[in-house]
Order: sequence, then C-alpha cells, then structure tokens
Amino acid sequence: MWFWLKATHVLFAMLYLGTGLGSAYYKLRAYASRDPQIIAFCDREIVRADWIFTVSSGVVMPVTGLAMVSLLQLPWKTSWLVAAFALYVLAGLLWLWAAALQLRMRRLSQSAAASGTPVDPAYHRAHRQWLLLGFPAFVAAVATVVLMVAKPTLW
Repeated sequence: MWFWLKATHVLFAMLYLGTGLGSAYYKLRAYASRDPQIIAFCDREIVRADWIFTVSSGVVMPVTGLAMVSLLQLPWKTSWLVAAFALYVLAGLLWLWAAALQLRMRRLSQSAAASGTPVDPAYHRAHRQWLLLGFPAFVAAVATVVLMVAKPTLW
C-alpha cells in the first residue's frame, strides 16, 4: 500500500509542477507573439490543461499525502508537515485567483481572435496579474515538494 500511495503522490506532484511550468512557458510564448489567434488557442488549452491535470493533482496529492501521514502515524504537528500544508494551501489559493484570471483572459482573447483585433488593455492587465500570482504560487509549490522530500525539523 505504501509504495502505491507514494508513487501516486510523487507522480501527481510532478504533474502539478510540470503543468504549471509548461503552462507558464507556452502562455509567455503566445503572449510574446501578440497574435490574438495564437494567444486565444494557448489560453483555451491552458484552461483545459488546468482542469485535467492541475485540478486532478490538487485532489489526489492531499488524499495520498494524508493517507501516508496516517499510515506512518506521523504527528499532525510535525514542523515540516505543517509548513508543507500551509505552503500547499497558499499555492492553491494563489492558483484559484490565477485560474479566474485565466478564464477572463480566455474570454478576452477569444473575442479578439473572433473579431480580428488585438487583445485589449484588460487582457494585458490580467496577464500582468497572472504573472504576479504565478511566481509565488510556483515557488510555494516547489517549496512544498522540497519540504516533503527533505523533511527538515523547522521548530
């Protein structure tokens, strides 16, 4: 049981981080093109990828993590565990905000692509906010993984 829980947990953590990094890369490349058709396609696919990979990872990781904590009978007040959960929640809250921005950007880019006009200033504002949220969300997610691998005593 332990092997399958841990393997599943690690696989979904890789999927979670990989989707975030890949989405950021392609979104930045599409945005740099300034082509509404490319931007709209990328926005649509990033929202789709988030629903498939990020949401499923966001559900599976806590379930497998809590199951492993229970199997190990690890105290819930273990410092690295508390810090990892806090960072995971922070990353999740930032992701929810960024996901709302992604939905707005998808709508705006689809409209621009359909009308053959450049994306409007509201898109650029949402994109800047998305970037500002994405960096700390990704750092928090990576820090969560580091804590779970290293298991340091923090206090």
